[in-house]
Order: sequence, then structure tokens, then C-alpha cells
Amino acid sequence: MVRTKFKDNISLTEAVKFHGHLGPYLVLGLLAGKCALKKIKAKKYFGVEVKVWGAKEKPKSCFIDGLQLSTGATYGKGNIQKLNGNLIKLRMRNCSNNKKAKLTFTKNLINKLNGARTHKESEALALKLLKTNFAQLFNLVLSS
Repeated sequence: MVRTKFKDNISLTEAVKFHGHLGPYLVLGLLAGKCALKKIKAKKYFGVEVKVWGAKEKPKSCFIDGLQLSTGATYGKGNIQKLNGNLIKLRMRNCSNNKKAKLTFTKNLINKLNGARTHKESEALALKLLKTNFAQLFNLVLSS
């Protein structure tokens, strides 16, 4: 297993242990959360508010576990919300400066996700995504 570290030293191994398996949506949640937090300069755990659309059903809902781990936003604290939608969309707000990030998947990423048919293909894609530039995965719009 790859020992890639995320903010606050969360490794991919620890994320997989929390979530239960390696998959592309888990990895994308880890990467999207890390990227958006950095762009809006938000503090992990209590300094962020997260809303995610289109991730109600498996395997897309795995994205939310990655977001919880990378942002520290949790259902228990009430600073993450899961909303209805056809496509995955993330909105994150820095609670102290009100900076916001809106993140969606690129068309190329959606095609790659749709192409992974088996568990083995999904695991391979997840590991490949870890090495991919954020700009190839996400469309990101910032606002204040």
C-alpha cells in the first residue's frame, strides 16, 4: 500500500483502514479536500464548512469519507452536509474569512471513473489519481 501522507499526517493506509477499502472516490475526496482547504486558507476541523452534492450513492459516497479525513469536517460537528445532485460538486467555506471554493470533476476524470469496471481497475485508478495534478482532476473556482 502506498504511504502517501496528507495534511496532519493522514496516510493512504490510514484512510483505507478508516474507509474499509481503496477506491478512486476515497482518493478524490482526500485530494479535493486538501486542495480546497489550501486554496481558501481554511483551518482543518472547525474552521471549515463543507457541502457536497451528488455523492449519496455508492461508490460516489466514498468521496465523503475522503473529505471528512482531509478537512476534518464531520457529521458529528455538523460542518459537512450531503445534498442531492446528479454530479459530484463540492463547496467549501473558510469560516473565518468567508473565502469559498467550488470544485467539480473534469470531464476527463469522469470518463476515467466510468471506465473502471472492476474492483481491481478501481484500485489501480485510485493509485494513479494520487500522482495526478489537481488541475487534471478538478475544476476549481474561488470567491470571497
